[in-house]
Amino acid sequence: MQPISILLSGDLGSGKTTFLNGFSEALGIQGHLPSPTFALEHLHKTADGKPFLHIDLYRLSGPQADAFIEQTADFLGFRCIEWAQHLQKPLEDPHISIQILDRNRHRGHELTCAFRDMPLPGDAEILQWRREMQLPEHISAHCDAVARFAVQTGKYLIQRGNIVRLEALEKAGKIHDLLRFIDFTPGASHAGDIADEPAVWQEIREQHTGKRHEPACASFLRTRGYSALAEIVEVHGLQLPPKERRTTEQKLLYYADKRVNLDQIVTLDERFEDFSKRYNGSRFSKDADIWYTQAKELEEELFGGNPPL
Repeated sequence: MQPISILLSGDLGSGKTTFLNGFSEALGIQGHLPSPTFALEHLHKTADGKPFLHIDLYRLSGPQADAFIEQTADFLGFRCIEWAQHLQKPLEDPHISIQILDRNRHRGHELTCAFRDMPLPGDAEILQWRREMQLPEHISAHCDAVARFAVQTGKYLIQRGNIVRLEALEKAGKIHDLLRFIDFTPGASHAGDIADEPAVWQEIREQHTGKRHEPACASFLRTRGYSALAEIVEVHGLQLPPKERRTTEQKLLYYADKRVNLDQIVTLDERFEDFSKRYNGSRFSKDADIWYTQAKELEEELFGGNPPL
């Protein structure tokens, strides 16, 4: 697995250890995690055997804290660091920073997450990819609309106490149909038949023989060093069962893609009706019932059946 560090900051009694115990429980670690304040660190294993290192920097600060963390820099697993505010040097390894504030007994706790756990392409790089693939303007517009709506729904969930990687979700939305031309069906591309296909389209099809555009795009991203982003993009298609969409970002991208027709936000019923018309009688028409059922179930799971728009 890719090593990942969780940096926990907060005042004494703010709930850092309580949060960490909930996190470790979700990973299948049995029993309460003892505070490593005096031993500085404790090593555990998750349910699937991955190492889980719990570090407490309460008694260390400044250079001492930095030196101790550098000793575990090559740790392969989850490295959870309490009192991370004692570090002076910024952590360069992939990490998630979590700050917990205890507002008061009436207002509860406030949790802020900052994600530095995966590399992400910049907008200029995404635009360059679109130019290289000669992606039609209407597909680019669709990608941008999906990205905006996905972020909007992500913010909606954040306001209700969920944790969402908004930046990763936005990039996934902008990229998800980068290789959409692999699956173009005559008469159903929203732009009519394309008389002269760019040569690069055939080249890409040959490189990804037997693949639909979702896994092809994921492969494209992995070869460019964006493996974590590829995992979000890879499962936005229709055929995978819901259990294959494990993360909130995967679910939101799938859902947003089904709520955007061209570049307009519509209901699932409206999108389903358009989908059925465009692909009637094609090899994609059998996907319609799968798509509608899964999207409605996901709408209920994420928003209780009442999406933000």
